[in-house]
Amino acid sequence: MSDHAATLAQAQERVQACETIDDLKDAEREYLGKEGVVAEFLAQIPSLANEERPAAGREANRLKQSVVESVEQRRQQLAEAQIAAERSGEGFDATLPPPRTQRGSLHPLTQVTRELEDLFQSMGYTVLDGPEVELDYYNFEALNIPANHPARDSHDTFFCEGDGHLVMRTHTSPSQIRAMESLEPPFRVVAPGKCFRQEATDASHDHTFHQMEGLVVDRDISVAHLVSAMKTLLRGIFQRDLEIRLRPGYFPFVEPGFELDARCPFCEDGCRVCKKTTWIELLPCGLVHPNVLRAGGLDTEQWSGFAFGLGLSRLVMLRHDINDIRHLLASDLRFLEQF
Repeated sequence: MSDHAATLAQAQERVQACETIDDLKDAEREYLGKEGVVAEFLAQIPSLANEERPAAGREANRLKQSVVESVEQRRQQLAEAQIAAERSGEGFDATLPPPRTQRGSLHPLTQVTRELEDLFQSMGYTVLDGPEVELDYYNFEALNIPANHPARDSHDTFFCEGDGHLVMRTHTSPSQIRAMESLEPPFRVVAPGKCFRQEATDASHDHTFHQMEGLVVDRDISVAHLVSAMKTLLRGIFQRDLEIRLRPGYFPFVEPGFELDARCPFCEDGCRVCKKTTWIELLPCGLVHPNVLRAGGLDTEQWSGFAFGLGLSRLVMLRHDINDIRHLLASDLRFLEQF
């Protein structure tokens, strides 16, 4: 018992001698740590006679509690002393800069979207928005995709509960019809936004992705106008002219429809990005189908147009050499802090 009393007196003296929080932490480890003085007393209990163990255990616990109280009391004293010193001006340097506030950054999808919005606005386009929960009519029927059309099967649509007329939009193309209904031609518009498709996710597919729809309506629009606009777009994205080619492609809302490819901006002889072909597939495009113009309330004898759909998620992956689309929406700070 006398050993415990002497140890407590030493501990209290050691604690009271601490002038900083770090010193106090060292003293706390010395007496209360896993290999501290109190732990040694507790470790000796099993070696005592049975009749001595209860008293030894009580004394060790009292010692531990007393040391804990002394440490907490000294910690409070040091905190109050620090506050008092700050209030009096001692140890306070008003010329020191404050702690830096941690700053965030724009998501790479937001960065690319804003860059393209600026680019298209400089070309005379208007930026539009549209609902992500869309009517079946705007998402399919008005885009020349009726209820029995096989193209619906390739969209893997999320249908909302109810009468089946509401869907999560599978592309940004519904903005074409809404633009025709609300604007007087001629006009040029782009509409960026989220799209949703019910499909298995992997490195190149996700249930949520981003697109930017483009639409130009005017008199006597031709494929030459489309090619010129796409070259300007690619020059703005990659900061240099790229050779392009048009391949025939089927999309119900354009006729004729094309797949636009560009020479790979990252290599000359083939690389992983272009799959050794020196060409990268960039976007679908074409002249607006007359049925779509009529669905938008326009006279096909007077007006024509071209449309294109740019995959923003794919563009971000190309620009930053990202090999898995799921990184874009994973909210992983380790990924996002790189941008």
